[in-house]
Amino acid sequence: MSLERFDVALVHADNPGPFTLSGTNTWIVGRDPCWIVDPGPQLEEHVEHVLAEARRRGGAAGIALTHDHDDHCGAAAAVRAGAGGIPAGAARWEGADVVLGDGDAFGPLEVVATPGHATDHLAFVTGKVCFTGDAVLAQSSVFVAPDPGALRGYLAALARLRAMNLELLCTGHGPPVQDPAALLDRYLAHRADRERRLLAALDEGLRSVEELLARAWHDAPASLRLAATATLLAHLDKLDEEGRLPDGVQRPQWPPAGGLRPVV
Repeated sequence: MSLERFDVALVHADNPGPFTLSGTNTWIVGRDPCWIVDPGPQLEEHVEHVLAEARRRGGAAGIALTHDHDDHCGAAAAVRAGAGGIPAGAARWEGADVVLGDGDAFGPLEVVATPGHATDHLAFVTGKVCFTGDAVLAQSSVFVAPDPGALRGYLAALARLRAMNLELLCTGHGPPVQDPAALLDRYLAHRADRERRLLAALDEGLRSVEELLARAWHDAPASLRLAATATLLAHLDKLDEEGRLPDGVQRPQWPPAGGLRPVV
């Protein structure tokens, strides 16, 4: 399956890292005019490549942002200016011209709220293609940011995407996904498995953050410790909301001291 079949182009940013994997993806769909999804990080060369691809497609009509993390929206202002001041749509980004919410349309893009990784996270669907941002990734799981109802909302969003019979997922990092149903099933199964591990640890009497991470997230590398800690808290919140959290469980501090947060 080729991107050309769906009239989609990928412009890949050179910003690799533990959270960005090989780098951030900017997607461009359609032509005469095209639409830009996640203009990416503020890197001059990346901005130039995005604008060049938009020009090849007859110019851009708008910019859609999945969420306001810098590796996805950092280049938004520069791309907007370089494309002639086209509107940018987002749920929360402070520079947005159009505030988007679930069920809205932005050009050819249907907005699907996908909270979890970030409270403002959106996915965009056109035809059988979904631009997922960091809701799902081809090569790894994503962290879920602690927030009331975050994990329950995230699981519901994954199930909703699964029911759409999509043919292509254009993810925020990594290659496009040609079997959306299989990946979404794996994501749902992964979160269920983490919950089973966490419940088993709690049943054994483990209560500290260190103990719970060591038991339920033992496979998380040190570079992703912050992401694992955030997701642990999201799982604890879900259990608490459902009345299944035992007394005396230590909760991680979030945001952590210093205000650090993962960027994907």
